[in-house]
Amino acid sequence: MGLMDQKIIKFTYEKNLKDSDFFVSGSNKHVYDFLTSWPHWEKNLVNICGENFSGKSHLINIFIKKFKGVIINTNTFDDESFSSLDIHKNIVLENLNNKINEKLIYTLINTVEQNNKYLIITSYRPISEFNFNLNDLKSRAKNFLIQNIQKPDDELIFALLIKNLSDRQIIIEKKLVNYIVKRIHRSYSKIFDFIYKIDEMSLKKKKSINISLVKEILGE
Repeated sequence: MGLMDQKIIKFTYEKNLKDSDFFVSGSNKHVYDFLTSWPHWEKNLVNICGENFSGKSHLINIFIKKFKGVIINTNTFDDESFSSLDIHKNIVLENLNNKINEKLIYTLINTVEQNNKYLIITSYRPISEFNFNLNDLKSRAKNFLIQNIQKPDDELIFALLIKNLSDRQIIIEKKLVNYIVKRIHRSYSKIFDFIYKIDEMSLKKKKSINISLVKEILGE
């Protein structure tokens, strides 16, 4: 990689690098700006949705670090969890899924609204699209302000590739990165799957990072 390529990559990546190595692009800027504008929100019930690896947890950690609060995972959320909520203004429930106890979630929403707190729920798809059995919860789900992380744009894909490959001490030419950006599936999971495969093949199979290897991993 030439010196000019290094400068271009460094500038392109670092200009939008935010808290804790989070890269802001057109795909997630609206969510980042919204979270960092707390408490000036239209509603106190917020749903951040997006596919796996889209940065939901990263954004939540930035929010909690800046404004304080408590994070609860849906899979461990139970009656006893309520005892830890009183002292917190901001409550985050991560990874909403179909296995939740609907009465608990409904109670949580009521508790937040009655005590003038803020609730952020993260999920793969919008909470309004969940087919809840509890009608009262269905109704409350419609009151959430939805913040949807969009599919990664070219700028974000470029940054994700550079950051994650650099973290693995993998050197790749800028022209190859651009080649990948134009051809890889617009999916966060596919991007990270590609990164893992590059890492595996370059280390375990001792293959150099060239156009042939890139095409092989992309399935071309």
